[in-house]
Amino acid sequence: MKVIDLSEKNLAVVLLSGGLDSCVTMAMAMQEHSVALLHVGYGQRTQTREYNSFRSIARFYNIPETRILTVELDFLRKIGGSSLTDRNIPVDKGDKDSTNISIPTSYVPFRNTHLLSIAVSWAETINAESIYIGAVQQDSTDYPDCRSEYYKAYNKLVDVGTKPSTNIKVITPLLDMSRSEIVKKGIEIGAPLQLSWSCYERNDKACGRCQSCRLRLNAFKEAGVKDKLDYI
Repeated sequence: MKVIDLSEKNLAVVLLSGGLDSCVTMAMAMQEHSVALLHVGYGQRTQTREYNSFRSIARFYNIPETRILTVELDFLRKIGGSSLTDRNIPVDKGDKDSTNISIPTSYVPFRNTHLLSIAVSWAETINAESIYIGAVQQDSTDYPDCRSEYYKAYNKLVDVGTKPSTNIKVITPLLDMSRSEIVKKGIEIGAPLQLSWSCYERNDKACGRCQSCRLRLNAFKEAGVKDKLDYI
């Protein structure tokens, strides 16, 4: 049983997948809050590497084990419907036509709702005031649960679905930023970007070909910064 000092003020739960966006989100949250970290595995292809990145980032910031919660949602793998959880579905490559707004195969149906539900339950238990998630509006044409409308609706749900004394807000500090701006912000505030993991396909070295790798590589290029991640 993990014990958190419930008298601690200004506590925020940060959803830390181990990815670039969540890494920068955590660094931003730490500028204003004491943080508790939530990591959720859901049977994705790169779950092992994402977990290792999560742990590395947590160690970088010296987050105590009493403020770390890791959870596995095997039912998302069983439900499938995504190339991240079903190895029979090919992972999208980064050459998708930008005019094509169809949902990519990497979309995990309603995933963020499941993750945020866990975060809200934990936040209410430990008296956290905020939940930080690294959603990016730029992804909204691809991922429905990255839209600003979604987070406005979710905050209404949190308001009506928790104790009257609870005042939890879901915060999305990256929502209106471009990917190159996220890289620049991470560097500005000292986020350990080199410890983060973005590849959807591999656990050893990043493939450099999947949609997530391409977005990351382009972001670093536009920011004028070298990505220190190893690619095949």
